[in-house]
Amino acid sequence: MTVEGTFPLGAATAVTAISHGISPLLATVLAFITGALAGLITGLLYTKGKIPILLAGILVMTACLSVNLRIMGGANVSLLGKKTVFSSHFLQSLPKYFDSVFVGLLMIIIVTALLILFLQTNLGQAFIVTGDNPVMARSFGINTDNMTIMGLMLSNGLIGLGGALISQNNGYADINMGIGIIVIALASIIIGEVVFGELTLNERLVAVALGSILYRFVLLIVLQLGFSTNDLNLLSAIILAICLMLPNLSKSLKLNHVIAKGVNIDETK
Repeated sequence: MTVEGTFPLGAATAVTAISHGISPLLATVLAFITGALAGLITGLLYTKGKIPILLAGILVMTACLSVNLRIMGGANVSLLGKKTVFSSHFLQSLPKYFDSVFVGLLMIIIVTALLILFLQTNLGQAFIVTGDNPVMARSFGINTDNMTIMGLMLSNGLIGLGGALISQNNGYADINMGIGIIVIALASIIIGEVVFGELTLNERLVAVALGSILYRFVLLIVLQLGFSTNDLNLLSAIILAICLMLPNLSKSLKLNHVIAKGVNIDETK
């Protein structure tokens, strides 16, 4: 649940920093750091404060609302007339909307590649084991609390980075930017899992990125059918619900097919 606070936190940090004369690249790095700090707080509340992870996330998300207002000094901040990472001459020379596509693809490639490399290290393997089986991880001498905190810091840092890039692309940061982000994230993950099936961990990282792109295409198709943009959160929830039901539906269909096939064989005999 922290994501709905750290996404606008990253946006607020980046936009406020840029509006105060800080370079866009440095502002984007600061957004990653503030997101990671929010993840650190969630991790400490969970591991050291023994607060359930869902409640810890909600507490940090709620706190972020006030922090974001403090950072921006209001409900929103504009970047009108300010340079962003999208203001480079190369990106401006691209066709309309291709600048955001180029930056988005570049960031996906860089982040995915770095995550894959990280997961190949000893620390990364310890991180994976902690996620798969904390009890076994502790039996190997792995500090699962530290791994949990690191995971929350890394994930929320990346979410803050995403918020910074989106806000620079939009030209503003708003206090309500994080609403529905968790639904979008879950939909992207589930679509990637459903479409591409059983994958290795590295392949799954790529599948999630592709799932987010497919999710946007699905939304675009739905909007083309005449739905209002005000219905986006409702549509996102419906799409996510359908995606969550697909694995069970496919299993049921396969089971019914096997049963029917068995019945046909028995009748033939």
